Amino acid sequence: MKRYALVFMALVFGAISLAGCAGKEKEAKFVPFQDIKAPEWVKKGSGAFEDKKGDVFYGVGSAQGIKNFPLLRLTADDRARNEVAKVFEFYTASLTKDYIASTTVGDMKVTAEEQHVEAVIKTVTATTLSGVEIVEHWQNPATGEFFSLAKLDLKAFEDLTRKSGELNENVKNYVRDNAKRLHDELGQEEEKKRAEKKPESPENGEQEK
Repeated sequence: MKRYALVFMALVFGAISLAGCAGKEKEAKFVPFQDIKAPEWVKKGSGAFEDKKGDVFYGVGSAQGIKNFPLLRLTADDRARNEVAKVFEFYTASLTKDYIASTTVGDMKVTAEEQHVEAVIKTVTATTLSGVEIVEHWQNPATGEFFSLAKLDLKAFEDLTRKSGELNENVKNYVRDNAKRLHDELGQEEEKKRAEKKPESPENGEQEK
């Protein structure tokens, strides 16, 4: 009996030791993005930005814990595309609202006009979103989390708007003249939110100086 008791205690002690090691291993795996030099787009996240080729909408998606690598990448890609859709949906809503406010102030037909413009811009938006591209990937070496960057070109949206037979010339001209302005305003608003969320630290203060 004593022998069995000793064996049992040894097994229990071994299991506890393994659990402790696993916990330590998990704890050691956590490393902040700043320390492992994650790409800038991972740190910034989704939103309206300007790159070398012009104004764009970026969507950042991620996935982890999926052992099948193609499925891991596909999941991250899909989430990145969905993020672009969210940003672009907010942008087109702002575009519609701004157009209505500038053209139908005090007009009793505002509701009908708004519904028409909204419906058409949604159609153009759906066509535009089909052109979303996955342009970059990155995997966190510490945790295995896989990131995807999706991109949508503002110029592509403007081109589709101009070619749309459903939109009248007033709307086309408005989009042409205001698409970039609204894109920039959205980007500035998002930048403010990111700055507000950014934790204050001596390091951040030094960088800002």
